[in-house]
Order: sequence, then C-alpha cells, then structure tokens
Amino acid sequence: MAVAFFLNLGFAIIEFIGGVLTNSTAIMADAVHDLGDALSIGFAWGMGRYSERPADNRFTYGFRRLSLLSALLNGLVLIGGTSWVLYQSIPRLWDPQMPHTTGMLGLAILGIAINGYAAFRMQGGKTLNEKVLNWHLLEDMLGWVAVLIVSIVMMLVELPILDPLLAICFSLFILFNVLRHTASSIGLFLQRSPDLQMQQDVEQALLSLPQVTDIHHLHFWSLDGEKHVLTVHLVSAQMLSAQQYQALKQAVNERLQPFELAHTTIEIEHPQENCRDAKPQTEHAHCGHSH
Repeated sequence: MAVAFFLNLGFAIIEFIGGVLTNSTAIMADAVHDLGDALSIGFAWGMGRYSERPADNRFTYGFRRLSLLSALLNGLVLIGGTSWVLYQSIPRLWDPQMPHTTGMLGLAILGIAINGYAAFRMQGGKTLNEKVLNWHLLEDMLGWVAVLIVSIVMMLVELPILDPLLAICFSLFILFNVLRHTASSIGLFLQRSPDLQMQQDVEQALLSLPQVTDIHHLHFWSLDGEKHVLTVHLVSAQMLSAQQYQALKQAVNERLQPFELAHTTIEIEHPQENCRDAKPQTEHAHCGHSH
C-alpha cells in the first residue's frame, strides 16, 4: 500500500505538470482522479495503521471511525478537483484547442505502466480496503488506455474537441462515484443503519427466540462501514431465574454470532418491567416497542 501511494502521488504531480505543458484537459481530469486515488491509498495506509490502536478512556470505541473521516476528506478533495476540471473543460467545447498529442501519448503510456504496476503490487491484498483500492487502480489504468486511444486518433485526425469531451466524461464519472461514496460516508457518520437487510435479519433472529416476546430500542450502526454495533432491549416471556437468564443470554449470543458484530449491548427486561429509557410521559409502560 505504501508503494502504491508514493507511485500514485508522484505520478499525479507529473500529470498536473504534463496537463499544463500538453494543454490537455483530459490529462488534468485524470490527474485529479489519480490524486484522489493517491489520497485514498494514503489515508487507508495511515489511518488503517492508526485505527487499530486499542480503545482508551476518551475514545471508548477505539479509532475505527478514522477511516470514515479519511473517506469524507478524500471525497471533498475530489469534488473540488472535478468541479474545477469541468469548469475548465466545458468552455472548450465551443472553442476546442489542439493539445500536444505526442506528450499525451507519452503520459498515457507512463500512466498505464505506473497504475498497472501499482495494481499488481496491491493484488495480493487481503483487507477490504486493499481489494477496493486494487479495483480503483485497474480503473485508472483503463482511463489511461482511453487517453492513449484518443491521443493516437488526434495524431491521425485533427479533432481537438475529443480532449474536452474525454475530460468531461472522466470528471462526470468521478463525480458520480465520489458523490455516492461521500453520501454513504456522511450517512455512516450520522449513525444510519449500514445494512437494512442485515438489521431486519437481526430483528427476526432475536424475535425467533421463544423466550423473547418483544424487542425495542434497537439501534444498529457502524464504526467504519465494516465493524457494526448493536444495542437492543429484549422483553422476556416470563420472570427469569438466574439459570434461565443465563440460558437466554447464551441463546442470544448464538443467534447473533453469524452477524459478526463488533460490539453488542443487550438489555433484558422482565414482563411489565418499566423500561429505564422510557420518556417521562410513558414511564409506567414499555417504551417504543418495535414489535
């Protein structure tokens, strides 16, 4: 991941310089794309190492949410960069300028080589971050194949409008994906449920226990999109002895084990017991039953 980061960052700087020298908005657009991938890899590398630190008295859930923060920052950088490329490219549709096609061709070959090598280095990655970044690098390589083809076409036929068209296509593709991922990151920051189907499956698994008649205050959220957290109140079918209470806890653990939750907090209430999280106006009844 470190090798892929330095390769992408160094090449993104070369691209920005090359984009100016070749007068190519398509190369500038791909430079923004590569810069975004470099930042993604850098954040994933740095934050990934830091996020594994154990929890402490102030950060009681640990530091897993740092990866969400890095994704959000990366998204904001890419939104700004692609917006700037669109601002530069759209006016060129009415006044196209012929780029330096030989320079474009050289940068395209270099881009295919560097992104291909970085993807090769990331191929053996086992974490989700590494697998996702590997696909990003392969995607970048295909982008440079498109630049290569366009530069060859413009060497044979003078069609300067192809350059801003390619830049706009790149930028809209990047913007669409970045907005989608950024919206997802913001949702996770706001503690939105990371997976509605999984949440429903958890509810059904708990309600399928014969000792449980109702559940409420079910909160399902994620630390970083991968490590999920569940808190819930269960209402038992009858008053429980110490032995029955232990058996119910064991049954709950077995039901939740397939979901591989990072943290769970389960509160078991007896029938007619007042829920301590009830609002004042309902403190003599069960609070907010979901079933």
